[in-house]
Amino acid sequence: MTALSTIWPPFGLTLTTPRLELRPIRDEDIASAVEAAASGIHEPGRSPFSNPWTEVRPDELGANMARWYWQCRAGTSPESWMLLFGVWHEGQFLGCQDMEAKDFATLKTVSTGSWLRSSAQGLGFGKEMRAALILYAFDYLKADLARSEALDWNAPSLGVSRSLGYESNGTSRQAWSGTRRIVHQIQVTPETFKRPDWTLKVQGHEPLAHFLKF
Repeated sequence: MTALSTIWPPFGLTLTTPRLELRPIRDEDIASAVEAAASGIHEPGRSPFSNPWTEVRPDELGANMARWYWQCRAGTSPESWMLLFGVWHEGQFLGCQDMEAKDFATLKTVSTGSWLRSSAQGLGFGKEMRAALILYAFDYLKADLARSEALDWNAPSLGVSRSLGYESNGTSRQAWSGTRRIVHQIQVTPETFKRPDWTLKVQGHEPLAHFLKF
């Protein structure tokens, strides 16, 4: 029988750090992702996300997350793509780290976002999983710019960014969760990136590169 990763090459990609394994979320992972999100990500009423997806009714969260994963897969093409990585530590699903790009062949630019279940926060996992994606973007995809953003009060996210060499690209006023917010735009290049003292292990890159025409 043909392996699903042969049909859909993103499923064959795995990034491994000293403590974490990152791989694109499959259908069989969705229940673990929903459980992790439902266990808590942030204080009630203090969402760090532009879309308040965590603040829906509990009976709506799972279906909404599943729709999002399926929507991102359906919209994947060389011109516009998003890779939604599940993050595992010792077999436990900790959260999600995503990377997306539009017109990557021309712009060589990616954007990232992430979340971690509350019990996994403050342990250095956020920095490790972001570093994994930036290493992959620069060393394998040959990107020359990685962007992110965070609300002005989100010190943990901004701290991770600074520790990895991100620099400010200005601020803007945006409507996040239906409220006007000050959002910091930040970016990192191969020259400013503060590389970790470990080596990223990558499996399944070549089929994905061919699929998305990197």
